[in-house]
Amino acid sequence: MRVPGIQGLFAPVIVLALLSFPESAFALQVHQAPEGHVAHQLAHVFFATSMVVLAYWLEANRLVEVKGWRLIEIACALFVLWNVVAFKGHWVTEKVSADLFVGDRGSWSRRFLVDLSPWGIPFFLLRFDHFFSVPAMLFLLLGIRALHKEVARESR
Repeated sequence: MRVPGIQGLFAPVIVLALLSFPESAFALQVHQAPEGHVAHQLAHVFFATSMVVLAYWLEANRLVEVKGWRLIEIACALFVLWNVVAFKGHWVTEKVSADLFVGDRGSWSRRFLVDLSPWGIPFFLLRFDHFFSVPAMLFLLLGIRALHKEVARESR
């Protein structure tokens, strides 16, 4: 067994040091400039379009007769719904008044005051986009797992 020298310990020490200071990890990019927001919205359009094309392709090639592909098709539909909700949510976020927020911007203590303004209720409801994205990922995982089991069964 080889004992790591100083070079072998360098990478784990750097990783541990970076994990010790998470505020400098820059894991979240906020789209302040208009071009960042536009690029993000275009990504939603591209992803939704890709999921529609994949679902169509699965249907056209009759792959949905296999359980795994059928689950992936359901994931595609849920990803499309998620992208629509997220797209609208980002758009509505631009319309909401800054007066409806309490607390420091970018902190966990920031709160949204729900009111009956034209944008308040839609903003609040569209924040629940994870109701589509999490099941979509689950169906994708189940579909891939079912395909893997079928391939493993056939290879025996």
